[in-house]
Amino acid sequence: MATGPDVQPTKAPARRGFIQRYWFDVVLWKRILAALVLGTIAGLALGEVATQIKWMGDVFIRLIRMVVAPLVFFSIVSGIAGMSDARRLGSIGVKTLALYLTLTVIAVTVGLTIGTLFQPGVGMNVMGATPEVIAKAPPGLGEHLISIIPTNPIASLAAGEIQSVIFFGILVGLGILTIAPKAEIAARVFQAGADVMLQIVRFIMEVAPFGVFALVAWVMGTSGPGAFVHVLKLAAGLIVGCAIQTLLIHGGLIRLVARLPVLPFFRDITDAVTIAFSTSSSAATLPVAMRVAEKNLGVSHTVASTALPLGVTLSMDGTALYVALLAMLSAQAFGVDLTFAQYFMLALTTTVVALGTAPVPSASLFMLAAVLQVIGLSAEQTALVVGFVLPFDRLLDMTRTITNATSDLSVAVTVARWEGELDEEVYRMKPVE
Repeated sequence: MATGPDVQPTKAPARRGFIQRYWFDVVLWKRILAALVLGTIAGLALGEVATQIKWMGDVFIRLIRMVVAPLVFFSIVSGIAGMSDARRLGSIGVKTLALYLTLTVIAVTVGLTIGTLFQPGVGMNVMGATPEVIAKAPPGLGEHLISIIPTNPIASLAAGEIQSVIFFGILVGLGILTIAPKAEIAARVFQAGADVMLQIVRFIMEVAPFGVFALVAWVMGTSGPGAFVHVLKLAAGLIVGCAIQTLLIHGGLIRLVARLPVLPFFRDITDAVTIAFSTSSSAATLPVAMRVAEKNLGVSHTVASTALPLGVTLSMDGTALYVALLAMLSAQAFGVDLTFAQYFMLALTTTVVALGTAPVPSASLFMLAAVLQVIGLSAEQTALVVGFVLPFDRLLDMTRTITNATSDLSVAVTVARWEGELDEEVYRMKPVE
């Protein structure tokens, strides 16, 4: 071996630690998927004892919810303020809303069709169910629109009232955009705030596998696979319907409308899908969905910060499908023969109710009163249906939240493609393993 003053000794490559190799070097979706499998096994093995580790899942959900309101606010303001032309906001907003409404109508149609074919309520006896107290019918359109305008924006941020936060964020963003030269510092501050919030999301996602493990173990330990026995037709109908909506409708939107390959889309949204499945909350999934949209799918910050927060409150494909399916189950259970006019009103009411459903677990169950009134069922009958389904709803909710998440992301990609705001190279690129 040569020696001398000009020959430098070769340094051996630094050895990676155990945690680095078997945790941080493993892509996040693989860690989450492993946690999901291990959580299922642990829940089945531990049974009711699994409730003792549920606190880890609750901690994870609280961490996610902690950042939702500030992330939505900073992202919307920075996204709007970053537009060079105010007219582009109208273009992005109109296209986003039109796609969300179209997908919701399709989801309701799929739910009614599946309910007619599977007939989950035929022969079902709900009289032995314990009636549940149901929420009052949702407010009228005028009252709902008024409630979106916050009387105190800070209080709305503190309370996590997402629709009010979105409304105020749009106004602040428009204010900055219309006086752009004077508000340049404010625009940079909000952009920095959005970047900081996304970095916090990255920190939180490092504990996601532990939260997913605890939540899935708790669900399987308390409900178990036998929970589906009593509602097998309902569960099968929901799974088939969500598969149709997710794979055919959302996949078709990407392939036929956005003119993009489908495989990269479904491959790269794994993180968001697993969080949606484990938390059963579209709101809790939002921070992860925004990170996935920008980093994995190549959606610009402008489109992601507009389309995805709107999707939390307006894009409820899985919820719409499920409520339509429950309406068919209820009609069949109580022997109601639906007319064409009732089908139409059922579809219309379900669409409106789904658009206003809170993005939290099991919220859709308590919106049934407004839907079932259309087919003549009383509040007492609705309470019986809710009481029958509620014990099994957590597992069903996990399934339909996946569809809500894929709807948000497919719309964001499509709108970004239309607006020339999609980095196609990033979209097609396979993540480094």
